[in-house]
Amino acid sequence: MNQNIRNIAIIAHVDHGKTTLVDKLLKEGGVYRANQRVEERAMDSMDLEKEKGITIKAKNTSVHWKDKTINIVDTPGHADFGGEVERALRMVDGVLLLIDAYDGPQAQTRFVLRKALAHGLKVVLVINKIDRENAEPAKMYDKVLELLMELNATEEQFDAPVVYGSGRDGYMMFHLGEEKKDMTPLFQTILDHVPPPFAKPNEAFHMLVSNIDWSDYVGRIAVGKILGGTAALGDTIFVIRHSDGKRIRAKISKIFEFTGLGTAEAPTASAGNIVGIAGVEDIDIGDTITADEAGHALPFTQIDPPTLEMQFCVNDGPLVGREGKLVTSRQLRERLMRELKTNVSIKIEDSEKAGIFNVKARGAMQVAVLVETMRREGFELLVSRPTVIEKLVDGQRHEPYETVWIEVPDECVGAIMSNLANRKGRLTNMEKLPHTTMMEATITTRGLIGMEIDVVNATSGRGVLSHLFKEYGPYAGEVLTRITGTIIATESGTTTGYALEMVQERGKLFVDPGEEVYEGMIVGENPRNEDIACNAVRAKQLTNFRSQGSGVATGLTPAAKFSLERAIEYIAADEYVEVTPKNLRLRKRILNSGERVKHKKSGKQA
Repeated sequence: MNQNIRNIAIIAHVDHGKTTLVDKLLKEGGVYRANQRVEERAMDSMDLEKEKGITIKAKNTSVHWKDKTINIVDTPGHADFGGEVERALRMVDGVLLLIDAYDGPQAQTRFVLRKALAHGLKVVLVINKIDRENAEPAKMYDKVLELLMELNATEEQFDAPVVYGSGRDGYMMFHLGEEKKDMTPLFQTILDHVPPPFAKPNEAFHMLVSNIDWSDYVGRIAVGKILGGTAALGDTIFVIRHSDGKRIRAKISKIFEFTGLGTAEAPTASAGNIVGIAGVEDIDIGDTITADEAGHALPFTQIDPPTLEMQFCVNDGPLVGREGKLVTSRQLRERLMRELKTNVSIKIEDSEKAGIFNVKARGAMQVAVLVETMRREGFELLVSRPTVIEKLVDGQRHEPYETVWIEVPDECVGAIMSNLANRKGRLTNMEKLPHTTMMEATITTRGLIGMEIDVVNATSGRGVLSHLFKEYGPYAGEVLTRITGTIIATESGTTTGYALEMVQERGKLFVDPGEEVYEGMIVGENPRNEDIACNAVRAKQLTNFRSQGSGVATGLTPAAKFSLERAIEYIAADEYVEVTPKNLRLRKRILNSGERVKHKKSGKQA
């Protein structure tokens, strides 16, 4: 064992303060100079993470405290990125479980804690945000103990140490009511209760690849915890592939240690430390690196399977190639296969049709992040509505079910219960909180698609929804998740205020005047559950008696604009989201109206 190292992961429900807590640990660990300006949530380095305010990728850092090195893995809190959490737990010996002192244990708290207990990891409880209004830290600690009992924690895991404090304000306490000083109680608890990494320094070097990093200078960097021996620059190593068991000989070209917000090159790496190793061109997550040519492969954690499937297609619309440079089937396929290298929780398959790829993932948010990343890289593509991955159990059709928790203002409870009933959700528990009501329900993953935006609309943005995969169960029958139809453009061209004024009489607009549209593009929403066709580009005919400016409508309502996640959940089975670097457009799969009618008739006959 290496007594000078502690390896921990910070786990929690989304928005309970993980990344902010890491900021303060880095500050007190001496990573920043006294006068250095520190950016908030420094570990959220991706542009998307900063914009959304959530962690998407698990990241490594380290701090030094009392001559000890504490390696920290900051993990995502959103259920869709659970694969990142599962991999991170393979590298650590303990976890800091953050609990919001007002919200208490939530959906993802249950998920990450169950995984940590299954790995036999030591748990340190951190009751965070005790400065929050109406916070009840003592009550939330009791709720965590109830959750530990529910998840069948061992006696040792149940007796987890606890500290209280505020990551934002930079203080922790062993007991409530103590002086609010600094982060020392948390550092001390980590050193006292998280064991040093179990490693065998006298054996041959071996390491499981738990993550992949990338450098423009050295290429792929394998990240993991060294379980035995030491590694040095120039050493010969053997990579045992997780996919096919094949052995590849290579040499270590660089060794990286994580320090603060970056990495530092090191000549050697010792057992128990979390490091990055370069030198193998085509290494993947789950592969084993060993210095012993006859060494065995290390077991890789089984990742929970995906529950949703979507299609990524080549853009075949009339505006293709105007806004993005990467539009071909080959470019799309290469990019998706590259994603597989670093994201083990998604699966990508070629479909029977050319230019269409099936992408399986945990949730719509996970896919939306991938699509958003691709559009920023210059890709144009079409994305379908998510469908659930079904199974046959004893000859019966089964589909995934989820447990959903919805916290809403008291006056909105009726609307949410009605929405749940329409989606065939079953209410299992309801709890009255000081100003809100918490509802717990079981619902199919299919019925959950698009529900988050319904909750936002019904509660004027005050509702909070979180969900967690529960089990596969019998098929629930037809679920109506969209009760409206669409308004479809019949002509290509540029929209006019004159035409949109007439379209607006039929429903809600999705486009403003001056936007380019084409036949088959969705330009609005029909309140009735049927599609209607409209000309959105018609211009006003001028005569001797009517000038261009007279009678121009000023009553156009601004168009409703969709985020990518909302657009993906909004579209129906016969529609696509067209994604380009500059625009999101909703459209029918078959653009020509005559072809759509033929297809519909043939489908009915079939």
